[in-house]
Amino acid sequence: MWFVFALLSAIFAALTSILAKIGIDGVNSNLATAIRTVVVVLMAWGIVFLFHKQGGIAEISRKSWIFLILSGLATGASWLCYYRALQLGEASKVVPIDKLSVVFTLLLAFLFLHEEFTVKSIIGCVLIGAGTLLMVI
Repeated sequence: MWFVFALLSAIFAALTSILAKIGIDGVNSNLATAIRTVVVVLMAWGIVFLFHKQGGIAEISRKSWIFLILSGLATGASWLCYYRALQLGEASKVVPIDKLSVVFTLLLAFLFLHEEFTVKSIIGCVLIGAGTLLMVI
């Protein structure tokens, strides 16, 4: 089931890029990011309340709070940079560079989460890097 959600995530991310590129025309990229963020917040809290999961807030550990907040800050920084890049560049060039996050995630997962870095992982990273280079040159 995780694969279905991951695939849907990729499809929605692709839609996000195209819709954002059209939507930021003539709009400050930071303002556009703020508007997008409000929509995401409302949608996420709507899902929480729809499935009656709001009671779980009290059960969140201090460590989880810290890392969720840090993750939120990283997401915010990513979105701000992404929207600015989209505003300044072509979506067909910005998006492949943004997807280098896959390579960075694999490296960080190896370093900090001690996940296995296999020959397949290395080859995948090299291919993603090469593919990105080919798309943006």
